[in-house]
Amino acid sequence: MRNPSLKSVILTLFLILTLPVFIGVIAFNYLSSESIARSDSLKRLEQHQSNAADSVENLFREVSASVETMASAGRVQPDLFEGTSSLDFLATVARGTPDVLSAYVGLEQDGTFLQARTMLPGQSIHDAPLPEGTTFAHRWIVPDGNGAFDETYEFLNADNQVTGRSQADSTYDPRKRLWYEVTKAADRLTISDPDLFATLSLVGFTIAAPIYWNEQFSGIVAIDLTLDGLSSYLAERRVSPNSVSFILDSHGNIIANSQERTVSQKIGDRLRLTHISEWADKMVGIIYSQREIQDRGAQSYFVQQEGRDYVASLKPIESVAHKDWQIFVIAPMDDFNAEIKLNNRRMLLIGLGATALQILIIWMLARKLSTPLERLVSSVENIRDLRQETVNDLPRTRVREIQMLSSAVETLDTAIRSFASFVPVSLVRDLLKSEQKLEIGGSSRFLTIFFSDIEGFSDLSEKIPSKELVQRVSDYLNIATKSVNREAGTIDKFIGDGVMAFWGAPTVMEDHARRACLAALHIQHAVGKLNADVVAAGGNPLRVRIGIHSDAVIVGNIGSSERMSYTVLGDGVNIASRLEALNKTYGTNICLSHSVYKEAGDSFCVRPIGDVRVKGRRASITVYELLGAYGQGAEYEPDEATLQLADSSRAAFERRLAGDEDGAIALYRQILEDYPNDPVARTVLAEMSSADQTTTSLA
Repeated sequence: MRNPSLKSVILTLFLILTLPVFIGVIAFNYLSSESIARSDSLKRLEQHQSNAADSVENLFREVSASVETMASAGRVQPDLFEGTSSLDFLATVARGTPDVLSAYVGLEQDGTFLQARTMLPGQSIHDAPLPEGTTFAHRWIVPDGNGAFDETYEFLNADNQVTGRSQADSTYDPRKRLWYEVTKAADRLTISDPDLFATLSLVGFTIAAPIYWNEQFSGIVAIDLTLDGLSSYLAERRVSPNSVSFILDSHGNIIANSQERTVSQKIGDRLRLTHISEWADKMVGIIYSQREIQDRGAQSYFVQQEGRDYVASLKPIESVAHKDWQIFVIAPMDDFNAEIKLNNRRMLLIGLGATALQILIIWMLARKLSTPLERLVSSVENIRDLRQETVNDLPRTRVREIQMLSSAVETLDTAIRSFASFVPVSLVRDLLKSEQKLEIGGSSRFLTIFFSDIEGFSDLSEKIPSKELVQRVSDYLNIATKSVNREAGTIDKFIGDGVMAFWGAPTVMEDHARRACLAALHIQHAVGKLNADVVAAGGNPLRVRIGIHSDAVIVGNIGSSERMSYTVLGDGVNIASRLEALNKTYGTNICLSHSVYKEAGDSFCVRPIGDVRVKGRRASITVYELLGAYGQGAEYEPDEATLQLADSSRAAFERRLAGDEDGAIALYRQILEDYPNDPVARTVLAEMSSADQTTTSLA
């Protein structure tokens, strides 16, 4: 280690004496201002949450009062809801609050249902579009005397003028509806959990109350309420410019948000609320996940993500109809301390400038002392190396110690030169450098390995421009990556247009084979959609081939001391790669080994293809084609034709396995008659009909 110079020592001593004071002042100022900013941010978040909670409570209190008014009117005037004349009363209630979607009543005696409701553009009633200009409707459902119901809609415009009518038979009986049954059983005003009004794709609630006449239950009055107004409230009253606020239910589902985004998702034929972890900005879900889960009370905390500081606050809304709701607010700390940071930077720059000026002055003074010493050092090095340069022009200085040292060096030079005339001198320097070793190695584990590539990629690259080719391959690799990640797999590497992945490491999983098969189906389905768009645009579709194999392999950090990767090695990897290539022989899309079939075969629709030999192995491997999955969605569910094809192929394979070649050939020919375009049956027949009926090789 090189010793520091005199100049650096003097400068260091100066910095040791001055910098702690400077840093202490800056740090104290920074910490104080940071503490003030944090305190201010917490106060503003808490105030915002209190105001939002009051807004929610006021909205529900107002609507609950309207429901109680409707119920009281029914008690005071028992015949109020016996005819359609009460629809104007219901319309007044429905139009009295902007967030109310409808007001309605269901009667216990005969199931009569009266409703005044808002109509939105694009809705249809009785399979017909709304009359032009319709914004509101009266709806009544009455028994027809024969055990059924008649439903009538009277459509109104913004001026309350009738724009049309529609009538139809109906099976709607309010007495059998959940809102009716729950309120009747509770025998008091009830507020439902947040739900989605599917016809409107809006998050809403039902507030209902029973009607009594002479202490006899006679029906239920209710109001459907949406919280879109709360989203607008949160958007208009942000804590800071870049903050985002949410009202969540007890499960973390989003009821309202300050960005006024849609909070529902369509899953198949159903709509469901979006969970906070599924929000478009993934940072929101990450910050929410860092809350104290066991603490159900109010909590505020600070987090750092991607180099930015955030303040978050979660507060229950305890007074809303005993619902376990919460207000969750996130804001970047830059919104609160930007000006403070600017002032801190200014102070830092001024302090650094003053320190730099002092360092310059100290350096000039230190140089006055160190220059004579450096010249002496140079002279001593010449003496040490027996250089021919004569030590002369030694420094002259007023500093006594340096002058004495200069005289001593001159004397030393004379003595060494005299001694060197008799003794040969050589100097050898060895630099020993230590290098930190990186550990490499792995362990054996039973995994599922996955290979895929694009069939005919070389031909495709010649047909389309390079830019388009890169985009097409990138789209495919994006699909593959998302599909593998969706099933918790590990992407090993991209091999040109191919993908290598595996399941079961580093995280141990029992269903690694099933997940690999699902990922393969996801990829084929997504590529099919992509191909549909490409073909519609006049392009060439991609065909993806996939091979999957389960085996014991070596997994770990493999490579050199300079570069390594987390990967898998072993015969199982080669088999998976060759299974992918086997798709070309049989015209299939997804080939599985027998080990995969044993691990996950019950969950999928597969058919046996045949036994193949693998280079380096004595025993052959039974190969299967993956055709679909059971219970994983309509897009993967095999149809009757596919099931029949799988059964027929299995029967033919079993005949061949039993040595009944003629029976197997007959069954494969029958498959070709039923499915003329089946490439597997055609290829197997060609193999069996050839003179050399050897097992297909995976060389």
